[in-house]
Formats: sequence, C-alpha cells, structure tokens
Amino acid sequence: MGRLTQDTVKLEPIGNDVPIDYLYWLLRTPQYRSYCRAHATGTTNLGLAREDFLAFPAPEPTAAQRAIAHILGTLDDKIELNRRMNETLEAMARAIFKSWFVDFDPVHAKAEGRDPGLPEHIADLFPDRFEDSELGEIPAGWGVGVLDQYTDSVIGGDWGVAEPMEDRSEKTLCIRGADIPSLQVGGIDKMPARYVKSSSLKKRQLDDGDLVIEISGGSPTQSTGRPVLISQRLLDRLASPLTCSNFCRLLKMKAPTTSKFIYLWLRSAYANDEFLQFENGTTGIKNFAFKLFSANYKLVAPPDAILEEFNQLISLLFDQQQANAEASDTLAAIRDALLPRLISGELRVPDAGRVVGEASPGPAAR
Repeated sequence: MGRLTQDTVKLEPIGNDVPIDYLYWLLRTPQYRSYCRAHATGTTNLGLAREDFLAFPAPEPTAAQRAIAHILGTLDDKIELNRRMNETLEAMARAIFKSWFVDFDPVHAKAEGRDPGLPEHIADLFPDRFEDSELGEIPAGWGVGVLDQYTDSVIGGDWGVAEPMEDRSEKTLCIRGADIPSLQVGGIDKMPARYVKSSSLKKRQLDDGDLVIEISGGSPTQSTGRPVLISQRLLDRLASPLTCSNFCRLLKMKAPTTSKFIYLWLRSAYANDEFLQFENGTTGIKNFAFKLFSANYKLVAPPDAILEEFNQLISLLFDQQQANAEASDTLAAIRDALLPRLISGELRVPDAGRVVGEASPGPAAR
C-alpha cells in the first residue's frame, strides 16, 4: 500500500452519491485549475490551503454530468489503448532488428538448412554462412562500421528563449531529453515552445528521417543517449517547426533508408547500457561523449539491399504507430473540449456520445 506525502491529500466520496470518476474529472477541469491559481500562496513553491481546497464550489452531479464524466473516461481509455499499442509496435520493430542484426536468425536458419520464415526475395539476400570479424562471427559479406559512416552531419541543438525577442522571433517546439520516451511511442504534448533566430531554425529544423539523441542529463543508473526518430507524419501533427535543445544532437543521415536501422541500433545499445562507458562527469549531470562514441563504437554493417528491405518492413510499423497517435490527438481534443462543460452541463449527452463514436476509429482503422 502506498503512502501519501505531506503535500498530497486523499479524497474519498461520501457514500455512493458522488461517483469517483466525476470527482477525478472535476479536478481536471480548467475551472478547477483557475480556482487553484487564484487561491495559491507562496513565492517559489505554490501551495493550496486545505480550507481553500475544500471550498472549491463543486456542483452535485446531475445525470448529464455523470454521463459526461463517463464519456471522458472512455476517451482516456481509448487514448491509453493507443499508447499501449504503440509500445507494442515499437517492441515489434526492436524484435525484428534484433533477429536480423544481432542474433542473425535468418543466417543461422539458412546455415542449418531451415526455412528463415521470410519472403523468398528477402531470404535470398541473407548469406548461409558466417565469417570472422573484429566483432566476432558476422554474416559472410557483411562489414563492420561506426556511426560516423552513416551520418551526413551532426548539429548541436538550440534551447532558444521562452518569449519572442527582436533577434529571436521564430517559434519552434523543442525536444528535450525528458520528451524522448513519450515521442518514441507517438506522444507530442509535453514539448515546450521556444523562440530562436531565423538562422538557427534554418540550420536546425528537423526533417523526415532525422534522428535526435540526448547527450546530457544522465545519472549513475540511467545513461544518456536516448534517441528519437523524426517522421513526416510526426511533423505534420505539429503546429510549429520542430527543433531540439542544446542537451541533444541532431543527426542527419547520408541515406534515408538507414534512419530506422540506426535508430533501432541506438535503442538496442541504450537498452544494453552500452552508453555508460562513453559518459563523462563525476557528479550530478552526466554527459555523453558522442564524438568518441560515433567515431569508435562498432556496429555490424549489413549490405544496402538488406537495409532497404528492412526499412520497408519497419516503416509499416512506424506508420501505424503515427496513425494511432493521430487518432489519440483527435480523442484528446474532444476530451479537452468536453472538460469545461462537466461543471456547466451545457452539452447534450447524446450529442457528445455521437461525436465520440464518430471521431474515434479503431487504432488499426487507418
């Protein structure tokens, strides 16, 4: 059983008259947030007195308001389902990468006279034997390379400023290290808006196929090096150009077909704590020695033909991931539009239910 800290409270409804989901959504309404801001005290850490908290004018729920609370919960459930499906799609992509480029399953199968379980035109691209290399045995005809061989350019990010200035007037959304886990599964809602120079935006604006990697912010138990892949469908969901902070690096690939391969390779290395050996800094924030890593850390380099087939296969998974995320954007917009009406009860519940049904195709409907 969890325990509450001194800056939290536990709410329990009296009897069965007030549904717990109604209370939950009531505390997420913009009216409640405005009330808290108006009654908050303190200078650095704002707080709300118990008396003020309990004095929030919460109307006793009508049948319509109970129904709206139920609809809000349904929308959230669908958004959460899409998020979990996107995690599954990411896991599938990583599993295929591991099978082809770490465990070399198709090569082992052919060497042992077994069916690799791949379409014939793909299976034919894999050799049926191994050869020695500085990384140990790798598929015959494959090479050993480093990240530098795949990147066209590496650029540091720009944190910009919080408000527009005369020489920093270009509005962007800026990826921080903290945003990367959500972006990896399609989330976009936490990135802050920042303002940069026109010259900086021209140099650093993210495009389809770019990679962003975190290079500062690690700890003794969590390394730096979290990557995110930028796609056109992701960019199309945003109202402003996308950049990254100075705690990240922007990687532009020489060949578009290598972006997903390199992204999943970086994901694999991060999951295996390979980046810890390239961190510097003794206390506090850890930094990733990216130049050293990209020039020296070895990876298995498959032939271009296999990379092209891999890119086509994996693109289907990443496209579906973005389709799920786009559906969640729509659901979240409906939820946020409904929230202010929970207190007023202005919305006709049958109309709200119809809108929810029309705006929420199944995650695989696109």
